[in-house]
Amino acid sequence: MIITRTPLRISFAGGGSDLPAFYEKERGAVVSTAIDKYIYLTVNPKFDHKIRASYSITEIVDRVEELSHELIRESLYLLNIRQGIEITSISDIPSEGTGLGSSSSYTVGLLNALYAYSGHMAGAERLAREACYIEIERCGKTIGKQDQYIAAYGGLQYIRFNPDGSVFTDPVLCAPATYQKLQNGLLLFYTNLTRRADDILVEQSRIIQADEAKQASTRQLVSLADQLCEALGRNEADAIGEILHAGWMEKRKLAANISNTKIDEWYERARTAGAIGGKLLGAGGGGFLLFYAHRDKHAAIRRALPELIHRPFHFCPQGSKVIYVEESGYRP
Repeated sequence: MIITRTPLRISFAGGGSDLPAFYEKERGAVVSTAIDKYIYLTVNPKFDHKIRASYSITEIVDRVEELSHELIRESLYLLNIRQGIEITSISDIPSEGTGLGSSSSYTVGLLNALYAYSGHMAGAERLAREACYIEIERCGKTIGKQDQYIAAYGGLQYIRFNPDGSVFTDPVLCAPATYQKLQNGLLLFYTNLTRRADDILVEQSRIIQADEAKQASTRQLVSLADQLCEALGRNEADAIGEILHAGWMEKRKLAANISNTKIDEWYERARTAGAIGGKLLGAGGGGFLLFYAHRDKHAAIRRALPELIHRPFHFCPQGSKVIYVEESGYRP
């Protein structure tokens, strides 16, 4: 049996510039961090040569091509595993439509588990690159690349997306006290609204390609990611508040379904209570709201949003990792 643990993520700035509609024309960039909320994948031999995949439902099939779960199916194809395997998953957070990159974390963690199951070690770059290939090329998802890379690498990262398709991942360097102040100033709330990120990203990609004003907005989001990386390098943790706010105002211009009146109301209530800035995580439309504020304002912000679920978290310095290996004595 193999068990992997793969972190979910929070993206601070630059979201949307990791879509090919933008970075194929000019450089994209994001600042993201892995957090201590995880997806766990288990892989185990199955004695009867069937394939069992358990997630929100359970599939038991004879052949890989019969699997409905496309991420599992394409990952098994990639590693040339055709039979006799059982795959299960558990998530710390609702697994779809929350804006924490769960789909990509799932794919990265599954690949990591399957490589270990096959007796090989895969590095972070390979896991991220192949997860992108599976989701974008094999499954045809209109998504970006940041989630796969932060899930594979972990930590607080500046990730650059180049027109030639390459991705550069560099840790954001700052003093330990700055890192701690940044972490301590953040508040995460679950809106209890979920949405299909694919639909929003399809619309966003279409608009970016067709509208110069939307390209300019995305270009500004890249500039904010650059500014945040530089500010943290100067140990200016509070800069994130205004950068988050500026980014959220800019992102709302990209597509009508990124926000709605309820989300806007929650955001303004938090700002009135003392939040310097914030954003809705992920593609938009639901999921988690993130705010940055000085610690003495946190209680007031929580009181201002009683209908939302406050979810404490910490940064996670590690990406996807194998946390358990047990030789079963049977291998198909």
